Amino acid sequence: MKHIIFAIALLGAAPASAACYADYKAKQDNPLRLHYGVVKLTDDTCEKSAAGSAIAKRIGKDGWTLLTVISVFNDAALNGKKASAGAYFLRY
Repeated sequence: MKHIIFAIALLGAAPASAACYADYKAKQDNPLRLHYGVVKLTDDTCEKSAAGSAIAKRIGKDGWTLLTVISVFNDAALNGKKASAGAYFLRY
């Protein structure tokens, strides 16, 4: 019983996973419009290869087409991208 309680205590003490974000470029046609944005990703899309489809789905609802996922990063780099993303900072 002590071993079970100890294991449960260790699991509860484990650090939460860090937040995950990606920055991307997108476009709309007629007229051509471009934007740079930052999105928060879920744990299952926290890799550049998986982020693309998740981002494309979100921004596609507003008629945007994903051009590229630039990078995937954590909280430490988030504030440095806020000014560049402007209105598209965590919008999607």
